[in-house]
Amino acid sequence: MNDTNATPPSHDQSLARQADASSRDAALTLSLALPGDTLLYLLLPIYATTFGVSLPEAGILLAANRLIRIAGYGWVGRFYATHGPRTACLVASVGAIISTFIYAIASGIWLLLIARLIWGLSYAAMNIANQALPTSVIVGAPARVGRSRAIIAVGPTVSLIAGALLATALGPRSVFLVLTAVALLAPLFAYRIAAQREPARLAGGPRFEKPGPISIWSFSIGFTIDGLFIFGLGLLAAASFPTGAVLAAGLAMSMRYGTEILFAPVGGELGRRFGALPVLITMSLATAVALLFLAGSGLWLWVGAMGTIVLRAIAGPLSAPVVAEMFPGAQRVSALARQATWRDIGAGAGPIAAGLIFPILSPLAIYGGGAMLIGAASLWLLRLRPPSEPT
Repeated sequence: MNDTNATPPSHDQSLARQADASSRDAALTLSLALPGDTLLYLLLPIYATTFGVSLPEAGILLAANRLIRIAGYGWVGRFYATHGPRTACLVASVGAIISTFIYAIASGIWLLLIARLIWGLSYAAMNIANQALPTSVIVGAPARVGRSRAIIAVGPTVSLIAGALLATALGPRSVFLVLTAVALLAPLFAYRIAAQREPARLAGGPRFEKPGPISIWSFSIGFTIDGLFIFGLGLLAAASFPTGAVLAAGLAMSMRYGTEILFAPVGGELGRRFGALPVLITMSLATAVALLFLAGSGLWLWVGAMGTIVLRAIAGPLSAPVVAEMFPGAQRVSALARQATWRDIGAGAGPIAAGLIFPILSPLAIYGGGAMLIGAASLWLLRLRPPSEPT
């Protein structure tokens, strides 16, 4: 009699171990593939003439990968559901190698644009995998996502600091050749991901249907944190350290990823203990408060900057488990892709808005408006109910 009772826990533990292993390998794949894109954001505006583009063309290139993801997440999600995470990540890691190598050798907008489009679709596949695999077993999902995000952040953190130093000494082209060699390791980890597919319902319903609370929150975070805040952080670093602007900007951008190494596991553990949704709402509201400090000056400004970065890292692992809880089973992968689409829409619109409003509005108006947007979207999450509960 005891044998039949022992089978389900053993099966659950096996699924959890498989989710742990596949999540780790998917995170390592993205960590090795991501530095080329991350460093392009730092180097392309500064060395635009070296790449044979103007500053407006550099802006188009940096936005192109998000634009193709907004249009292509549905297609990538269907490819992921049809072929499974291993094949999706293998193809995506090869795309990352190709795009990073093009950054190293190409000049002019058209070849670089092709590279950005390849990278955009490649990242979309790896991003879905790094949300879907950790949440494939809901028990322990927040902690699993936290560990994955910490692993992913290692690649960009190291590459931003080392790349800024190397670019200053040898020029930007050499950096991307090194990162191409690093990306060659990514398929080795992609091949280790479990091959089996999971049921996913991706065909029904428009992708840009009326957004719900999670979509609104995703857009708000993308617009405010990935857009306005990161734009302002680069300006702050360059103004504070004008004689070493490249290194200062690299260090500022690396803080965004470096804090995830330390604090994403903390957010995952908090989500495991207290529930992903309550912690996500709490951290998001705290982020809104931290943004208000950016309207100050001196010490208060840096308190706001560091507080925003740390709180973003803590909240980062929590949105995917919330989506997985609200959209279980075959709806999950589609819901994760939809959330990522709205995040990219916000993150694409944010820098454009920042370029227009930073010269004409006060910091209080900019960051106060961002804080109100995040605060309202976070409170809107209170409307969420799991499918088993009445709405």
